Amino acid sequence: MAHSLSAKKRARQSIARRDINRARKSRVKTQIKRFEAALAAGDLQKATEQFRLVVKRLDQISATGTMHKKTAARKKSRLARRLNTLKAKSSS
Repeated sequence: MAHSLSAKKRARQSIARRDINRARKSRVKTQIKRFEAALAAGDLQKATEQFRLVVKRLDQISATGTMHKKTAARKKSRLARRLNTLKAKSSS
């Protein structure tokens, strides 16, 4: 347990940051689930729109430091690859 005032404050701050970061990560996961649902349905229009929203959310989260920029980039890349697979299937 923290004894000094500054250590107690840091403990309070870290609890608050943890809650904020968990909420942000949860929003990203929800957005990705919506994108995956659109992919599973085979709806290219909706999947493209959801991908745009996922990318936007990932960029916001990585800018705050909640998620590392390269982690966000890796997630975007993998989701883009899945979207491109759906586009290839629908065009052929």
